Formats: sequence, C-alpha cells, structure tokens
Amino acid sequence: MQLHDITQGIHRRKKRKRVGRGVGSGHGKTSSKGHKGHSSRQGFKLGALFEGGQITLARRVPKRGFVNGAFKKHFATVNLVDLDAVFTEAGVIDEAALRSVGLVKGYDHDGIKILADGDVTKAFEVRASKFSAAAVQKLEAAGGKAVTVPYVGKVKKTAGDEAATS
Repeated sequence: MQLHDITQGIHRRKKRKRVGRGVGSGHGKTSSKGHKGHSSRQGFKLGALFEGGQITLARRVPKRGFVNGAFKKHFATVNLVDLDAVFTEAGVIDEAALRSVGLVKGYDHDGIKILADGDVTKAFEVRASKFSAAAVQKLEAAGGKAVTVPYVGKVKKTAGDEAATS
C-alpha cells in the first residue's frame, strides 16, 4: 500500500463539529457541553492559559531579576529626511511645528528624538528632547543647530484646575 492509494479517512480540511442539531447527530441536546456549570452556559470561553485548575505556567515559574518595563522611555522618532521634505525654508522646528505637519502624533511617548536617516540641505534649528550623534553632526554641517529641550507633552487638566477657571 502506498500513500497515494489511500482515499478514505484522510482529508485536507477537517469538517467542523456541528453541535445542537438534534439527538441523531451525536452532538445534540447539550451540544457536547455536559450538564450545568458555567462551562455549559452561553458566552463561556476558556482562557488561553487555563490548565484545568492546575497552577498556570506563569505562576509556577520563579520570578528573578529586575525588569525595566515600568521605567522604559518611549520616544517619538523623526528622521532628518522627513524634516527636509516637509519644511521648505530654514527656521526653528519645535514640537508644535512637528505636530502641525503630522510628523509627531499622540501623547503616549516621553519625548521626541531626531534620527540621522537622510540628509539636510537647509539650516534648521531643531528643538527636541534627544538627538542621535550623527543627526547633530548633519544638522551642524548644514549650518543648523540641535537644541535639547525638556519634553512637556500634553498638560492634563485636573478637577482643581477646572474649578479655578470657572
């Protein structure tokens, strides 16, 4: 017998189980969910990490060392090639200017970093929280300037501020 001789029992796609189609189907009445309990109810989904009541792997494995995730800084990045393409004349480029042309969006970052991808042909004075060393060199070579400024971001209003303005 060769593999190409087999015609029954091997299918490219497995047919899905059609439950709740009567007692004769073999999956009728309780639709293979058993009787009562939360797993027999509508809308029940078993969690991906659930191991049948056994302590999950994430809780069994020992936790050691320091994880920097809570303290990590995320910067919005802008390349020099984008600055050269968007801004037509030399001048000051700050956060407000970058936002107005759509190079920086949202407020979920901790600052703006200028990267050295591409070349600059105009003398820009760029104000951002961080610069790559190559970006500073390229800006200064074009007659521009890289000024490091602290990132302010979006100022969130508190309940006290609203009461004071009213």
